[in-house]
Amino acid sequence: MCVDYTYLNKPFPNDAYPLPNIDNLVDNSSDYTLLSFMEAYLGYNHFPLDNVDRNMTTFMNEDTNYMYNVLPFGLKNAGHMYQRMVNKVFEPEIRKH
Repeated sequence: MCVDYTYLNKPFPNDAYPLPNIDNLVDNSSDYTLLSFMEAYLGYNHFPLDNVDRNMTTFMNEDTNYMYNVLPFGLKNAGHMYQRMVNKVFEPEIRKH
């Protein structure tokens, strides 16, 4: 299934959020003795939507209407929001030089 959010994305400005330097993150993390994997598989689905915003994500098939309860893939600034969350997790490593 693919939902086209072209019209929903149009009124929103681009959120120019820069990526951190991945090489620095890896280098700054190399001194740790423990390794843990952040559960990032669900990605955007960690962000719940407000009730008002849920109505904007409504789509339908022949039988039923559906709406997302969490941030769906395909919204213009979803990637930027997710990157902000990841940057908070890695903030101590990003600030190292």
